Amino acid sequence: MSTQTPTAALSKLGVSIWLDDLSRERILSGGLQQLIAERNVVGITTNPTIFANALAKGHAYDGQVAELAKAGKSVAEAVFEITTHDVGEACEIFRATYDATGGQDGRVSIEVEPGLAHDTAGTIEQGKQLHAKVAHKNVMIKVPATLEGLDAITALTALGISVNVTLIFSLERHRQVIAAYLAGLEQAKAAGIDLSGIRSVASFFVSRVDTEIDKRLDAIGTPEAAALKSKAGVANARLAYQVYEQEFASDRAKALLAAGANKQRPLWASTGVKDPSLPDTLYVTELAVPETVNTMPEKTLEATFDHGVISGDAVTGEYASARATLDALEAISVSYDDVTALLEKEGVEKFTVSWNELLDTVTAALEAAK
Repeated sequence: MSTQTPTAALSKLGVSIWLDDLSRERILSGGLQQLIAERNVVGITTNPTIFANALAKGHAYDGQVAELAKAGKSVAEAVFEITTHDVGEACEIFRATYDATGGQDGRVSIEVEPGLAHDTAGTIEQGKQLHAKVAHKNVMIKVPATLEGLDAITALTALGISVNVTLIFSLERHRQVIAAYLAGLEQAKAAGIDLSGIRSVASFFVSRVDTEIDKRLDAIGTPEAAALKSKAGVANARLAYQVYEQEFASDRAKALLAAGANKQRPLWASTGVKDPSLPDTLYVTELAVPETVNTMPEKTLEATFDHGVISGDAVTGEYASARATLDALEAISVSYDDVTALLEKEGVEKFTVSWNELLDTVTAALEAAK
């Protein structure tokens, strides 16, 4: 593996590259192993959309679907078996990375059903089921950062389960997510659980913020609005890193870290550029900073490898300008609170649509296999 590539430079800076995609074909073809070897990939994330796309393409799942149909499994049972199988296989592939990094990386994430996003008890129960079924130390359970999700984050962390908190859009919700994680660590410590084995990431979404805000700026149509286009996503994420630094410098966090706990690293999600007029590596190069994860679609990963320019820490010296950007948006009546609340709502809805597509795909496959 060359130490001169942009992805190697990113890794050297302290950014963990996780692939935002998983499919059985990618596992069986050796494509995933190749990305680990050649693109510095050290983890992988999944979501309902990724699984829906994977199931809809090719024939890699035909054999398992036939077995599940023969066994009379329901659609929900079949989806559970199919998705946990892929995640377990990926966990095997990433086990060497997990061991080499002391559990920091080599992580594979699987999400609770999006229909449980506002059901605390249901999220906790399914999180426990997914963790038990995959049965690999390097699995992470993805929990959406809804208000109802916060208590689930605490409860799962308290059980020693590593959680990937997803769908974070606002700085205030990021603070609440960190607090939920710390509460879970405190409960785990009280229960005698080894805190060093618990890891968590806080998935802060980037490009979706620009997409929504840029739409509002276009509607305003002034030169002041035009000057702010495509700046909010990076500014918001940079301030999220400031929140991370502040919250883990608190006495509460320091006490847990001294007891062996790990910080909850920020993870930059939704890093594929949606606007073709923007650099395709924007949400990688402009958010390069130590102690983070960047989970990239393959297209973004390849763009970064090919021509990404990594110039060191692009975040911690930019807090004042990032705050100025958000203040300027408020000054022209682009409401930060309204945007972030809408994006959380839409995020859950989009994953629910994908989940239903996944159920429809598996239903058809089970019927065809009978």
